[in-house]
Amino acid sequence: MRENNLNGNMKISEEEKERIRKILALLEESYPNATTALRYENPFQLLVATILSAQCTDRRVNQVTARLFKKYKGPEDFARAERHELEEDIKECGLFRSKSKNIIETSRIIVEKYGGRVPDEFEELIKLPGVGRKTANVILANAFGKPAFAVDTHVFRVARRLGFSDGKDPLGVEKDLTAKVPREYWIKAHHWLINHGRRVCTARKPKCENCVLKDSCRYYTYEYNRNGS
Repeated sequence: MRENNLNGNMKISEEEKERIRKILALLEESYPNATTALRYENPFQLLVATILSAQCTDRRVNQVTARLFKKYKGPEDFARAERHELEEDIKECGLFRSKSKNIIETSRIIVEKYGGRVPDEFEELIKLPGVGRKTANVILANAFGKPAFAVDTHVFRVARRLGFSDGKDPLGVEKDLTAKVPREYWIKAHHWLINHGRRVCTARKPKCENCVLKDSCRYYTYEYNRNGS
């Protein structure tokens, strides 16, 4: 799978490998039960929820899908949905016009091309309307248990602060993470970094003094201490 070998030739020093192992162990200890906050019962529901989550909180998405999945039972129902009606159903999630269009079109493709089943290959997933790298990796990891490292805003921020990556965009960060983090940790590390970003390493005023990673964190060592905040 192409997404699982983005930067396989990167050379990593033993010192950096040990630093990464230490960080991962501390994250695992801090967030042992971390998993996706989105509620779903099957791969298709997760796909819809992930599309809805763009620029929307998981909490809001869960509130909307609790009603949505009672009205639309599966891809066949979404494929037949009236766009204006679906827009009203998901309006609380924002970007409802583009999201409703993408959900309906994606549902039709899944019904017509894949027999109602969500594809479990990256190259097929990213062909679906509304599905980019992050969404595809979320589906692969959470719905199918395939090694993938989705980079959302929390993962992007925390990975850069920890010094895992200097990538300027999500793809750059994903390349570095999949090269530096052992493959068997990709799925869990994604959730650990998200939880850490939400609870401690927040965008504004990160709680560095109380962070278990501060001794191994580039941001704390160079930026936080230098600026005093």
